[in-house]
Amino acid sequence: MLGSRRSRDAVTCIACGESVPRAKAREYDKHGDRWDRRDKEFEYLCKPCHGDLTHQPRSGLEDLLAAVESEADDRDAFLHRYQELVEQRQD
Repeated sequence: MLGSRRSRDAVTCIACGESVPRAKAREYDKHGDRWDRRDKEFEYLCKPCHGDLTHQPRSGLEDLLAAVESEADDRDAFLHRYQELVEQRQD
């Protein structure tokens, strides 16, 4: 619904940590569905970081990362499990 956003003067870019005016930021929806706004808190990217993103489909990526994160205790375990699941999906 237009006009229903809370107004904020500044937001923090999740990529670089810079504080930027809301008007100069881009919304990031980790669920990949920015049009369904009900009960969501958006994260933000500054325009340069947003421009650096690869805007390719990421079907299931967030769910995959959440599953791997819930199973892994450290970085090495995370990377190993991620690689296993990606290879399973490719088969």
